Amino acid sequence: MKMVFYKTRNELLQKYIEGYYFIFEDTDPTVIRYKTFPNNYCILSVSQNADVLYEEGHITVFPSPAKKISTNLVIRYSYPIEVVYQKVVNEITFYFKPLGLNHFIPESDFFLQHEQLMDYTVSSEFNERMDEILNMGDREQQLEAIEQYWLSKLQTRDFSLIEKLLSDLETTDLKIDEIAKKHQFSRQYINKLFLKNIGKTPTEYRKIHRFRNSLKKSGDIKNLTELSHKNLFYDQSHFNKAFKEYTDSSPSSFFKNVDTEKETIWLFI
Repeated sequence: MKMVFYKTRNELLQKYIEGYYFIFEDTDPTVIRYKTFPNNYCILSVSQNADVLYEEGHITVFPSPAKKISTNLVIRYSYPIEVVYQKVVNEITFYFKPLGLNHFIPESDFFLQHEQLMDYTVSSEFNERMDEILNMGDREQQLEAIEQYWLSKLQTRDFSLIEKLLSDLETTDLKIDEIAKKHQFSRQYINKLFLKNIGKTPTEYRKIHRFRNSLKKSGDIKNLTELSHKNLFYDQSHFNKAFKEYTDSSPSSFFKNVDTEKETIWLFI
């Protein structure tokens, strides 16, 4: 599988989109199979001439004889997802940061209604524009067209309160009740705020953030005990439990088999 990840270039878009990667169609008939692990991004994939099937814990991509675009969105998952390409197709996948997608969609209750969406309609012209971009022969032209498209759809909204709550969740070990009290809200209100705008509870968000942060820092820290403490896990047991939940394996086994230096942390199987 040929895959290239690009960090978002435009400074304005960088606040909302972490980056995006391309997968290229090739003639290799080998079935590609890998596991991807929970994160706090909203993941929007655009596949050319393909059908995409979602079942609990599994996404399968089939080449389609029809000329079409399949657009699929994953918002919330707390377990590994196995992704299978029966044959590699042309694809662009976008990683929207927490709250990022909210600035490009009009629906205020979107995250309350959805966790995964197969054949998701982003906008009336989206599929046609993505098809045009995938058919461009020049990569630089593709990158420019992608970011110009998202800039044309950007509608900046005020999420300053949730951004403050996110900062507390990510950088402190304050309990959720303490964070609620700090901002003079009830815990129930903050839960509703997160479910409406991020698609998961503060507790879910924090656990996944700590898990993902431990992956980023794993190369700089000597042992798993230090890694768990640096990422605000209560103890080694709590750290191990989170890894088992999110990866189906122990931390030591996971780090032996997965390259955490890459932007896309996958386990090929």
